[in-house]
Amino acid sequence: MNLARIKVSIRCRKCGEKFVLRGRRDKGKIDTGFKQCVCSNAEDFEIEELPF
Repeated sequence: MNLARIKVSIRCRKCGEKFVLRGRRDKGKIDTGFKQCVCSNAEDFEIEELPF
């Protein structure tokens, strides 16, 4: 099981708030534990992997 640590940028498409988090890549998915934006948006995000 390859659980590589990665850095991720998450931007809310509703309010524009940006979060930079560390997460793990597991089976093609990225898990950061991020649930929702401060504006209560829980679905509409732009997610980008950043270099460490």
